[in-house]
Amino acid sequence: MKYFSSTASEIQNFSRGVIVEAHDFEKRASATKADVFLSHSSLDKAVLPQAIGFLEAHGAKVYIDKADKELPQKTSAETGIKLKERISQCPKFIVLVTENSKNSRWIPWELGIADEKKMLPNVALLPDVGNQTNPEWPEQEYLGLYPRIVLNTFKGQSAPVWMVLDHHNNTGTELRDWLKRASGLSKRGLLKPIN
Repeated sequence: MKYFSSTASEIQNFSRGVIVEAHDFEKRASATKADVFLSHSSLDKAVLPQAIGFLEAHGAKVYIDKADKELPQKTSAETGIKLKERISQCPKFIVLVTENSKNSRWIPWELGIADEKKMLPNVALLPDVGNQTNPEWPEQEYLGLYPRIVLNTFKGQSAPVWMVLDHHNNTGTELRDWLKRASGLSKRGLLKPIN
């Protein structure tokens, strides 16, 4: 798997620390008291445990639909109603962006709901590391509106940190701080310029 793997030793070491058992992620991701709604393709079962573990390591309580016992067994209009409720309940919304994301019918719908309810400062993309530095990334133009989670260095610091990067104004917020910040709070004081 190339997710969270890179030539950077920091990423490799961090990856080894957050890999979780595939059978365990549905137990850990919760429908109640979650603070992050993780939108993802159903085809990304192999990388989903790592993404959940990564976010948990930064202090998040993650919601995924597969762990929600209140969702209907068969997808229906009720599914959409429940997902809208869950998106509203979680202060943060993150999209796991992989090659499979572009073919998902649910991700753009969920992102549209989150964009309206959360506002831009509370939505982020968690891209496949292999695509983070690709100048063509992301393929869907609308994804370029959103900050993304990257390993980068703040101006004046030498050690890279995981941050939510606002590439429009070249500022970032450490991921742990971004996850703690309540929905609707001012970004002032949390943004730092990056190198």
